[in-house]
This record gives sequence, C-alpha cells and structure tokens, in this order.
Amino acid sequence: MQLSASIFKAYDIRGVVPATLDAEVAEALGRAFGSAARAAGEKTVAVGRDGRLSGPALAEALIKGLVATGIEVIDVGAVTTPMLYFAAHTLCTSGIQVTGSHNPKDYNGFKMVLAGRAIYGDEIQGLRQVMEAGSAALAGGGSVRKVDVTEAYTRRIVGDIKLARPLKIVVDSGNGIAGASAPAILRAIGCEVTELFSEVDGNFPNHHPDPSKPENLKDLIAALQAGDAELGLAFDGDGDRLGIVTKDGSNIYPDRQMMLFAQDVLSRVPGGTIVYDVKCSQRLGPAIAAAGGQPLIYKTGHSLIKAKMKEIDSPLGGEMSGHIFFKERWFGFDDGTYAGCRLLEILSKSPDASDVLNALPTSFSTPELNVACAEGEPHSVVAQLVKSAKFAPPAQVSTIDGVRVDWPDGFGLVRASNTTPVLVLRFEGQTEAALHRIEGEMLALLRSAKPDAQLAAAAH
Repeated sequence: MQLSASIFKAYDIRGVVPATLDAEVAEALGRAFGSAARAAGEKTVAVGRDGRLSGPALAEALIKGLVATGIEVIDVGAVTTPMLYFAAHTLCTSGIQVTGSHNPKDYNGFKMVLAGRAIYGDEIQGLRQVMEAGSAALAGGGSVRKVDVTEAYTRRIVGDIKLARPLKIVVDSGNGIAGASAPAILRAIGCEVTELFSEVDGNFPNHHPDPSKPENLKDLIAALQAGDAELGLAFDGDGDRLGIVTKDGSNIYPDRQMMLFAQDVLSRVPGGTIVYDVKCSQRLGPAIAAAGGQPLIYKTGHSLIKAKMKEIDSPLGGEMSGHIFFKERWFGFDDGTYAGCRLLEILSKSPDASDVLNALPTSFSTPELNVACAEGEPHSVVAQLVKSAKFAPPAQVSTIDGVRVDWPDGFGLVRASNTTPVLVLRFEGQTEAALHRIEGEMLALLRSAKPDAQLAAAAH
C-alpha cells in the first residue's frame, strides 16, 4: 500500500486524518503490529483511544487488523494513554493507544508498547515496511473482549497516595480525555476539586490541551486568582503530561517539578540514578546530587528515556515537555494524573503548597524555540554543529542529543526534533546578562551552519 513517510515518527505514528492517516492505514498497522507481537511470543494486545473525533473509527480498524493476525484484543475503550499503559502492564504486556497526543484536532496517531517496552526508531520503520509490502502473517483465532480498567487504575493510585492534609485545587483538562478520569481520582485521594473543561470534546472548544504552552494556562490562572484554591493542575490531550500553576500564576516547569520528585524518591532510594533530558535546567543536576542521587542527562523522547531507565534501573525520569516517569511505587511509564497525585502528596506536608514550589531554584530562561528547516535538514545542520562546536573552558560541550554547551552560569542547546523538521533551541542563564550572552554565542554557532536561521516560539 502507498503510505505517507511523514507519519512514521521517532516515537510513534502520527498524521492528519484523513489526508495521511485513515482506517485503511490503521487496519494495516494492526496487521503489522499483530505479526510483530506474535513473533515476540505475545498473544494479547490492549487497545485504547483518546477523545479525538476520529478515534472510534481508527480504533475499530486497528482492532480488525490485530484480530486478523490471531491476536486476542482487550478493548479498554476511551482512556488516557497512561490507562492504556496500565492495561499493558496489568492485563497483558503489549498495547496500542490511538492518540493525537498534543497535536491539533485533525491529527491522530498511535503510541505502541510491545512485550513490555515502548517501541521507537527502527522498530517503527519495520512496521512501515510490513505495511507497505502487505507481508503481515495472518492467522485465525483472533478475538475481542471489552474491559473497563478505570476502577482498577483508580484503586491502584488511591492505594498508593497518602495526603498529609486535604488540598483545594483547580484542574483544567482542556476537553481532553483526562477529564473523564482525573478529577474523580484527585477527589478520591482527598482533594477538593474545581473542574475546568472536563467534558471530553475532540473539537477542543476552549483552548488546546497542551500545558507546555503558557497561553493554554490562562483559564487555570484566572480560576486560581478568582477562588481560594492552592494550586492548579493542567493535563494534555491524552493525559500523559502535567502542567502546574501556583496560586500567584507562576508556571512551575517540569524540570523544577523534578527537583521535588527527586528529593522525595531519593529519600527512599538513596543513591538512585535520576534520568532527565537535555532540555532541562542546569540547576536540576546539582539538586539531584544534593539529595543524594546520581544525575544522568540523556536524549529527549519519552520512549528513549523509558528505555534508558529500564537499562540502568532508574527510579525516576523526566522531560522538560512534561513527561514524568516514576518507577519507584509505580510502573515506570509517564502519567500526568499519577505525577499530579505524587506532587500533591509531597506538597500536602507543607502549610503552603505555592510557597514550596516558588522556593525551588530557578533561572532566567527562554521557552523552547524552533527554527524551521527543510525536511531532513535539522539532522545535517546538527551534524555540522557537532564538528564545529569549539568553546574555551570552563564551557563543557555535550553532543548526546544535538549540541548542549554548559557554562558555570547557564547553558545553551541546539538539537534536531525527532518529530517535525525543526531545530529545537533552549537557553538559560543564572542572570539576565548570562542568558543574553549565551543566546548570542549559541546563535552565532547555529548561523555558522545555517545562516538563514529564523527563531520562532515552538508550536507543539
């Protein structure tokens, strides 16, 4: 079959419905994934979907393809991506979530777990080859059964979390799928919850469900200022990422949340290695070390972080984009609801939740910035930068994912996105002057390889 190469991303499959992704593609993926699952000794695959309008038709076609390969499908229905991961950890070991993640409403896609691990890179290209060749191994005996995992998932979280005192919070689900489950779970752990936009609506009529974008937090900030809640939580479209806003409207970015999470986890796992991605604050590593842990900076990408954590038996990982991975007390997958509950558990031990968050070390930093490129150009530009990045000590250059240069007073990053044809940039300084100096040095480096580079705010 003819497929658009653009839908096969580094960590998942994603495209525009129906232009590059439709029921035919979903069914072909079901056959290819089912074949791969059977070859890995798997007999059962869980399937879930988020709240997007195209979800039911794509999930139905995906299930049809899986069944054609002899797979027993557990259909968990409309759930967050973490709830699908939960099913693929408790009912079976493989699963596919039909989700467009944080993309615009006409997008959809698939996040996949095969035999207990998130698949990415070459394995996704392997599925593409089977789909294009129509070479899936078909077999009889496939079946479908529906299972509601909400009760078991809720019970598992509520049994794990202990609040020291009740908390009043505002929760903005942005009409994403988390609205169907997260507010009830937060009440069950002992919170008083004011809900914003909990009704699941794939048109996203109020704002786009991406808490990494400050403009999507305006309603949450307004509700906090109008009422007497202590804290605001925001979820993305499929519920695997978390945004946090304090009473005074400050956005607590995930790398600062990780400082609190690391302190808490390391109190029970002394000496543990905490993994975080190259976009995170320079202040995170020292905070982990001060709490008795080993900081490990790694490549961006939820599948890559999960794989690294598994490899080194890490109890906690996190990404600047808002994916937080708890292995300690949890399963190691990213879950916005569970991360929110863990944060509230920590904050409930203090009389003022916002004070604790606002006291975390901070710096002057840019948001994630993008430089648009031609298809295939970002990786070739970064390859040039890796060769030409020469900075005098005390600057330290890391090329684990693009080029990150750390000075004693801040850092700069240029890396290639694995999902769209852009370069990703981020700059941080411990003073405003340091931020401007670092930005200048890094942009000079970038323009040595791409003279026409134009900076723009990231459009997730």
